[in-house]
Amino acid sequence: MKIYNYTDLSKSKIEELCSRQIEDDKLIEERVANIIETVKKDGDQALINFAETFDRVVLKKLFLGAEELELIASTIPDEAKKAINIAYQNIKVFHESQLKTEDKVATMPGVVCWREARAIEKVGLYIPGGTAVLPSTFLMLATPAIIAGCKEIIVCSPPQSDGKTNCYLAYCAVLLGIDKIYLVGGAQAVAAMAFGTESIPQVYKIFGPGNRYVTTAKTMVQNRVAIDMPAGPSEVLVLADETANPSFVAADLLAQAEHGIDSQAILVSTSNEIITDTLQEIENQLAALPRKAIAMKAIANSYAILTADLQTAMDFSNQYAPEHLILATDQFESLIPSIINAGSVFLGNLTPESAGDYASGTNHTLPTSGFAKAYSGVSLDAFVKKITFQHLSNQGLNSIGTTVETLAAAEGLDAHKNAVSIRLNFESGVGSKKSEANKA
Repeated sequence: MKIYNYTDLSKSKIEELCSRQIEDDKLIEERVANIIETVKKDGDQALINFAETFDRVVLKKLFLGAEELELIASTIPDEAKKAINIAYQNIKVFHESQLKTEDKVATMPGVVCWREARAIEKVGLYIPGGTAVLPSTFLMLATPAIIAGCKEIIVCSPPQSDGKTNCYLAYCAVLLGIDKIYLVGGAQAVAAMAFGTESIPQVYKIFGPGNRYVTTAKTMVQNRVAIDMPAGPSEVLVLADETANPSFVAADLLAQAEHGIDSQAILVSTSNEIITDTLQEIENQLAALPRKAIAMKAIANSYAILTADLQTAMDFSNQYAPEHLILATDQFESLIPSIINAGSVFLGNLTPESAGDYASGTNHTLPTSGFAKAYSGVSLDAFVKKITFQHLSNQGLNSIGTTVETLAAAEGLDAHKNAVSIRLNFESGVGSKKSEANKA
């Protein structure tokens, strides 16, 4: 892990450190474009072929049904079952709290406006299953989709070597009442949900994290289907002062680094001693990690920055816009108003990012690659769209009519103006029906 002193960094160097561009992005795009076109052209057969090529498994069918899922789910260890149940309840409680009914607003006498939420009818959930299978992601995506009332929930996850899924994903499916998991991974899963195949229905919006192939595929199909966000490799920024515990900080950095070799684990600290001690702790803790090789590569591509004070550290964090921001300081309360760009924030020395990843209740599907500057993490809102309504009474028509006529005339849109004028004339008795009625 490289160490920088913030005072020595030029503007261009800071921008470089905040960039997540990777040299072979163009090559990834070419490969993904080919995968998408193949799925569009060959449908299910393309998915079967890709499973054999990428997953090293020959599939006889592309999905597991309810009975198979229940059988696989029955093998889950009791301790894991209990943990999933607790996590599900917390996620459910947090996302149910986001159910809101908006008030109707009278913008002027007789003019009433409001919004109502409607669930997105068909959603696709991508559950990664490459170097790690993530039942937590299944809970994070399916729970708010169910609460929102989505009618059709399509779940795709790469097959295991036996052509099935594991007991953790199967148990999540049973717990959530989802009776089918499609055994499709990578960019081909995104393409299948975006365009539909013989077996997999087309959806209206695709959710879920994934590797660079998945992320690139999601951005490429946006002209066809909505996506949750253009999320890339996972990342964390730990902001630490002298009150931080180096062993805690090291554990948090490694927790992110073990996701993948392209994950980023950034330490920004006001204390040179904390940086030194944390790097030593990383070395100590790495030795015991089963995913040591992956974490080591990610750490090698990460860095630490020494800053003069917490506000400077926060300024850098806002420019980096991390997916996960950990405030490893006793002064976290005073820093909260300064946080502008972050996906999810973990406050204080006793709040690891892992809590949010699994069981605190907040959603762990978050914007990466600097997109926290413009995107929120997944929430109940991501599974609904808001429809606006308005109603004009006779009083409202008369209140707003002249304003609309004037603005429409100013824009040269006479039909827009006439849509109001004809109503005003009708209500005043000038319109044909009332005029004829008056003559009679």
